[in-house]
Amino acid sequence: MTDFLFASPSFLTGLGRTIDIGAMLNRSNYNLTSTPEGADLRAIAQDWGAVGKDLRKAMIEAELK
Repeated sequence: MTDFLFASPSFLTGLGRTIDIGAMLNRSNYNLTSTPEGADLRAIAQDWGAVGKDLRKAMIEAELK
């Protein structure tokens, strides 16, 4: 959920990097945003989403006890 700004490695990507002389694969493997502020907003929204998910889980578990 919070890894959207990172590369998604795979075996085929690694294989392709061995012959990628011009480093063209580096540009296409990352989820880019138009501005650093946009990346921050997306990351913060994802973080709060994870917090909300954890809170909902804890509330459900507390009701069961």
